[in-house]
Amino acid sequence: MNDNPTATLDSLIAAEFRLDANLIYLNHAAVAPWPLRTALAVQSFAEENLRSGAAHYPTWLKSERSLRALCAKFVNAPSANDIAFLKNTSEALSVVAHGFPWSAGDNVVIGAEEFPSNRIPWESLKPRGVGVCIVALSEHSDPEQALIDAADAHTRLISVSSVQYASGLRLDLARLGEMCRRRDIAFCVDAIQGLGVFVHDVEAMGIDFLMADAHKWLLGPEGIAVFYCRPQWRDRLTLHQFGWHMVKDAGNFGRETWEVADNARRFECGSPNMLGIQALQASLSLLAEVGVPEIERRVLARSERLFDVISANKNLELLSSLTPGRYAGIVTFRHRHLSGDMLHARLRERGVVCAARGGGVRFSPHFYTPLVQIDRALALTTE
Repeated sequence: MNDNPTATLDSLIAAEFRLDANLIYLNHAAVAPWPLRTALAVQSFAEENLRSGAAHYPTWLKSERSLRALCAKFVNAPSANDIAFLKNTSEALSVVAHGFPWSAGDNVVIGAEEFPSNRIPWESLKPRGVGVCIVALSEHSDPEQALIDAADAHTRLISVSSVQYASGLRLDLARLGEMCRRRDIAFCVDAIQGLGVFVHDVEAMGIDFLMADAHKWLLGPEGIAVFYCRPQWRDRLTLHQFGWHMVKDAGNFGRETWEVADNARRFECGSPNMLGIQALQASLSLLAEVGVPEIERRVLARSERLFDVISANKNLELLSSLTPGRYAGIVTFRHRHLSGDMLHARLRERGVVCAARGGGVRFSPHFYTPLVQIDRALALTTE
């Protein structure tokens, strides 16, 4: 990508993304299509299993180690030892919620607009005497300040999505992390709607726990998620899942005594999702090749294209924030004369893959989405 970076990136996009020409895919905030290299990695792994079974398992373990290192680099974790692979974001949030050293009377602060994955685990702590303070972020011009203002002397943790799934509201994680540090409050980030689009630096942003499924903006499969836990918190989280994989000397199956692993593998109780590991490694290699800064630039440009066209259409009303720094890849809008469900159904019939969310329709293009397809999708809203 040196002599003509744009042309080279366009060639890479054309080679990697093979979506049906009859589809306009604007649903990366739900489930993303795979790049070609990811599909080929899965095919190759399946073929290897067909021909050789697990004869080359040591090579699979090498891939697992490589992926941990790549994930650590993506979030600027100090070490690959800080990364665990879990099934999904909900599991990772549950690990934190039910492992955290709570006392009766403690509370956690969250936003009112959170996806259920970042609400239900906290509300499930009620029998332990842990309260949940819910802040309506949409009602505040300064949502970070509203979250920290809601914290009191009993607040032990604040948990937020880096980007809200329905409105697309993006939070200033660095600012919120600094606020949490000053108040000695743990900071948890559900990064599923932002990781892969913009930088999530756990060190610079003061993030104690970060989790994200692979199947959205990371362009990977369902069934595998990245979980970062700050080293200082590792042995403070009580474990509730146990098995052969989360112990020291995990390959010594005849050992009668056991100790919990010192690294983040302690959160992985059983056999790893090797198929998911192969796929995610391929997907992240593409994102690393393009570069997160370039991905962010292109995603934001597509959101801004949506803003411009929606704002110019008298039949459409934008629901997402236009404020720079407050949006990422999710743009939600509504039709002034059709319900969100009716508009969504109309678009689906015309080959636009999107979602009904937040009282309207949610478009979520990725860095490779052609601008002409965005324009066409919006034109279909009023045809």
